[in-house]
Order: sequence, then C-alpha cells, then structure tokens
Amino acid sequence: MPGRLVVVDDTEDLLLLIRESLGRAGYEVRTAPDGPTALDLIRKDPPDAVILDLWMPGMDGFAVVRELKDDPLLQQLPVLIMSAAGTSDNKIHGLDLGADDFITKPFDMPELVARVRMVLRRAQQCLDANPLTHLPGNTSIQSRIEAALRRGGPLAVLYCDLNNFKAYNDAYGYAAGDRAIKETSHVLLEAVKAAGAPHEDFVGHIGGDDFLVVTVPDRMEALAKEVCARFDAAAPSLYKDEDRARGRLLSKDRQGNAVEYPLMSIAVGVCHNQSRPLTGYGEVSSVGAELKKAAKAKTGSAYVIDRRTQ
Repeated sequence: MPGRLVVVDDTEDLLLLIRESLGRAGYEVRTAPDGPTALDLIRKDPPDAVILDLWMPGMDGFAVVRELKDDPLLQQLPVLIMSAAGTSDNKIHGLDLGADDFITKPFDMPELVARVRMVLRRAQQCLDANPLTHLPGNTSIQSRIEAALRRGGPLAVLYCDLNNFKAYNDAYGYAAGDRAIKETSHVLLEAVKAAGAPHEDFVGHIGGDDFLVVTVPDRMEALAKEVCARFDAAAPSLYKDEDRARGRLLSKDRQGNAVEYPLMSIAVGVCHNQSRPLTGYGEVSSVGAELKKAAKAKTGSAYVIDRRTQ
C-alpha cells in the first residue's frame, strides 16, 4: 500500500468520490463526516496522513489541526487541508497551525492524488518518528537535548527501559511485543500529563523498548514515580490470565528447559544538571545509561536519580 489515509468531509458525495479515487491509486482510505469522529478514528489507529475539509459544522478543520498538533503522539502526522474558501488568510492560518498543504475546491482528483503523494513523500524524508509508537526518534531526541544544553537552563532526562521484555516477546510473539511497546509509550505520555508539563516536556522513543523523557529537575522525581506506578498498573493486562494470576511468566530456554520470569517492569535512570553540570549529549547518554543499569538491578519497577555532586 502507498499509504493509509483518513479523509474528513461533511459532504457525503465528495467523501465517496475522494475515497474511490484514492483507493484506485492504491491508498487504504477511512472516512469521517466530522471533526470529533475523525479525531476518534485517528487516535485509535493513526494513519499516515489526514485529508481534512476546512469548513464543517460543530468543529472546523482549524480546530481539528490544533487538536492533532497538541497531541505528542500525533503532532508529526501530515495534514492536507481542502476548502472552497482558499483565501490567503485561510491558507496562512492553516499552515501556521501545522498543516502540511492546502488545496482549493473544486480540484481535479489527479491533483489531489499528486498532492497526497507529495505530502507523504516529504513526510517520509523528514519524519524521524518511530513507525510503531509515532514518538520522535533519535535525531529529534539528540536535537532536543543539545538545544536544552545550549540554553543552559535546568535539564533532567529520564532513560526508561523494560525489564524482562525479551522473555515476554519470546513467549508471546512479536505482535504482543509491539503491543507492549505501544502501551509503554502511552504510559509515558500519560505520566507526563499527570506529573509533568505536557506542552514543555518531551517524550522520545530511542528504539526497541528504550524510551526517554526530557524534563526539568523540579519534575523529575514525580515523573519517575508516576512512570513506575502507571507501568505497574498497565503491565498485567498484557499477560494471559494464568500468567497474570501467578505473577510470573512460564517459558522455556533455548535448551527446552522450563524457566520462570517475573512480569515486565520498568527501569528509569534519571540524569540532571541540578547538582553538577552536563556538558554534552554524549555525557547525558552515558550517565543516563549508567543510572538505568542501576535501576535495572533493583527488583520490579524502580528509578535511580543521580545524587552525585561532582
């Protein structure tokens, strides 16, 4: 498939025509008649791009774009706005909100297909987001930390890693492993909403079961506690009833011997510049990895904060 799309328009005939045209071009298309339905559809199963009518009753396209760009999990999702009111002011406002392109009605379907192709190609070239969690990846992570270091203000970074994930992945399969990684991303985002500052803190996906949160020292311990508590609350639901009831995973090693593993937990290593300076991205990564290793040595979900002063 060239890509998965959500098309939003309150005109049913146009919606069907767009769906048919994009479908013939090879795209998988889901449709929604209004903004709230579209947001629900997108959040449950994020597409590769959204094609969005500007003027709809109740919730206009500007409001939908604003909701998407305010959501850390969806803020990098490409959006193409379409409208009969293709004024300069509307275009500028839509692009300022974060839309990627603007097409004026009426338009030829081949033009729409070409615009979609362009938006997806450009997003693929620029997008650093992890394809599974849609969280920013390593390039964005490094840029965010280096920018914070250059500013010289307060900085704290939580390095998060799952314990016993390999055993879970081996026993339950890759699809379940992907589900566990997605659940971890939601845990981190919800923890930031609860104990952090959603519009200031940054959640990134390093890869595999490794994540991080960029915050400030004033919030770091509350965030670390929240991450551990929320992961412990969510993890049991990832297991079968019998494993959840016994509190352990029964599996076999490579030699076929029966082995037991604890349920997954999360380890959080927290480095910061409150008591000693951090001079570069490499140092942040090295200290974070060291502290995460110390957290993994503890039983269950745990965090370790750097308490050193030199």
